[in-house]
Amino acid sequence: MTRPRRAPGGFPVVGIVGGGQLARMCAGPAAELGVTLSVLAEAEDSSAALVVPSAPVGSHLDADAVRRFAADCDVVTFDHEHVPQEVLALLVADGVVVHPSPDALRFAQDKLAMRERLSALGVPCPRWTRADSAADVEAFAADVGWPVVAKTPRGGYDGKGVRVVSSADEVADWLERAAEEGTGLLLEEKVPFRRELAVLLARSPSGQAAAWPVVETVQTDGVCTEVLAPAPDLDDDLAGAAVGAGLRVAGELGVTGVLAVELFELDRKSPRGVELEGDDGPSFVVNELAMRPHNSGHWSMDGAVTGQFEQHLRAVLDLPLGTPSPRAPWTVMGNVLGGDHPELYSAYRHVMARDPGAKVHLYGKGVRPGRKIGHVNVSGDDLADLRRRAGHAAGYLEGAITE
Repeated sequence: MTRPRRAPGGFPVVGIVGGGQLARMCAGPAAELGVTLSVLAEAEDSSAALVVPSAPVGSHLDADAVRRFAADCDVVTFDHEHVPQEVLALLVADGVVVHPSPDALRFAQDKLAMRERLSALGVPCPRWTRADSAADVEAFAADVGWPVVAKTPRGGYDGKGVRVVSSADEVADWLERAAEEGTGLLLEEKVPFRRELAVLLARSPSGQAAAWPVVETVQTDGVCTEVLAPAPDLDDDLAGAAVGAGLRVAGELGVTGVLAVELFELDRKSPRGVELEGDDGPSFVVNELAMRPHNSGHWSMDGAVTGQFEQHLRAVLDLPLGTPSPRAPWTVMGNVLGGDHPELYSAYRHVMARDPGAKVHLYGKGVRPGRKIGHVNVSGDDLADLRRRAGHAAGYLEGAITE
């Protein structure tokens, strides 16, 4: 079946452009809410297409395919931020309800636009500039010091599109490409942060908002490998300020659906290049925005009363939002990355037998080294034990642990 079948009783159809794991993980909550899910998938064997009956194949770059898909939906949302603005504009002209709106989504699509808007709102950010030439790179580094962080404004994720550089020569190829495309590069100071945090919230078109606890995200080679919910030993005032910043961003940008705000927590006493308002000022800066369910929120599927995928569906349908309250004192999420063993099912059985309390979520994706292919959630009272359990389960599925 490639067209959605409506459930009786007036229940709507939610369309998701993109057939990745985020769309896949909306399938269960959609069924529980009684709504029909339809996915515009990249291929017949895309992650979401394996579990969603209505999964026509088409590219998010193909305006005709996207419009045909949207015609069967009551609301359209996204598995990723890469749908071009000109395609989104056609949907709006067709009268399609789109969440988040194109006006909001552009701040997740274009990092330069994001930095400009956040700075105008007074949201704490690293010092930044746009660079169009090697001279621009050298001038910025003379101001903030080497090394600097260079980012392509569009398309980067999981460490892609990001370089920490110590000379303009190291981004010469990016500058050349940016000149051809009429864009620039985003340059940021390299902030000496203590750890990475994330604020996850949802906002509905009616303006209702709900936020989960601030979490700590642990990165390995630019890829998130572990999430601790809530962030351990986080100052209450800092947590409140971070959530407040996230809610303000969502409101000012008109975000609808789930919003993830990635943060760097700073050492108040030595924040090189970061202006703080004395001891009471913000001790964080915003790193990235994502306007969709996010890796930092996967813990909520099992660790919160309302998980992020259910909440995203509620939000884009303008249903009352569910409570984001945790179910346990701690939940740890361990990402499963592809290793050298393509056969996962036997490892899956072993992990379930060894730790019946572990919740294993695999994405139906082919194994490739470093590729996100699943995650494991464990909840309880002992954070150190949970980290060991999640790490062992993820490591066994990856093939890095064999006992």
